[in-house]
Amino acid sequence: MTSELPKGLAMFDLRGRRALVTGSSQGIGLALARGLAAAGAAVVLNGRDRDRLAAAAAHVPGAATLPFDAIDHGAARAAVDGFEAEVGPIDILVNNAGMQYRAPLEDFPAEAFQRLLQTNVASVFNVGQACARHMIARGRGKIVNIASVQTALARPSIAPYTATKGAVGNLTKGMATDWARHGLQVNAIAPGYFDTPLNAALAADPAFDAWLAKRTPAGRWGRVEELVGACVFLASDASSFVNGHVLYVDGGITASL
Repeated sequence: MTSELPKGLAMFDLRGRRALVTGSSQGIGLALARGLAAAGAAVVLNGRDRDRLAAAAAHVPGAATLPFDAIDHGAARAAVDGFEAEVGPIDILVNNAGMQYRAPLEDFPAEAFQRLLQTNVASVFNVGQACARHMIARGRGKIVNIASVQTALARPSIAPYTATKGAVGNLTKGMATDWARHGLQVNAIAPGYFDTPLNAALAADPAFDAWLAKRTPAGRWGRVEELVGACVFLASDASSFVNGHVLYVDGGITASL
């Protein structure tokens, strides 16, 4: 039996590539890490909690862990530089680390706004820059940033989150504009509503659940596994001329009034 992929699928093959996924101890990050591993990539999980990372690694075949705080620029660069020197190149970066905070905008705590900016935006810059320095030297690399349906749309009580995800969308375009000439492809996935720990409060609200089913053309929440195909595409040679693109995976919610 041969392990070779059919010719039409070879461009999606991630064997021989290494992927770092930030915020990958649960939810979307863990699902994407598992999907990249299934496509052949050697996966490196990242987060701040070593115990949670170790538990997550048990669900990703062959996964390594690289604990560091993505909002700390110096720590991110030191961790990436050290890994590249000691283990080998990071060919694919998935910037998934993120957080949510809900409150009426007129009462939104300033400290929560700052945490959102650091976690959702600065982390993309920090880890993206750290990895890109090495990718540029090699003349190739893939960066996939995790944006949101809120990159394009807003809802009550999450205006600062919406601002951060809009920033991720535009930072993706800026990264592509600067780094495409060096052989990098930088794109983003914008998930709609998925049943994850970040959305636990909404998923438990019957009124919101009913609203979402009516508002989304697909009529349901997304499953985290449904993000894997988009990530493998953007991480593979299949997207060699796709740059600065925000790919919405949202059941049609941004297409319909």
